[in-house]
Amino acid sequence: QVQLVESGGGLVQAGGSLRLSCAASGLTFSRASMGWFRQAPGKEREFVATISWSGGATYYADSVNGRFTISRDNGKNTVYLQMNTLKPEDTAVYYCAATPYGTTRVGSDYRYWGQGTQVTVSS
Repeated sequence: QVQLVESGGGLVQAGGSLRLSCAASGLTFSRASMGWFRQAPGKEREFVATISWSGGATYYADSVNGRFTISRDNGKNTVYLQMNTLKPEDTAVYYCAATPYGTTRVGSDYRYWGQGTQVTVSS
């Protein structure tokens, strides 16, 4: 019943920007904290960013802090990830996820996951 659909991925040069979107359906979006994770080939899934129910609290992985911004629009049931100053090491499949437990960087705390969108950063 719950569906999360990511979009906005693509190919970008190092130093460029992309904005990812995640559209949610089948859940009370305003009651869920949301997160972004990513997984590069040969690497484990890693936490990227999370945002509270109200949008008032955000947390980022050290690797993206200062470059990425997570935001949400509860009226549109959508969460965003603005990615600036992209680096080749940002290349990964990016996943949107929802959790009832508040902001968390632990993947197992998230109950629902999208299918992912590919981000490729060329050098």
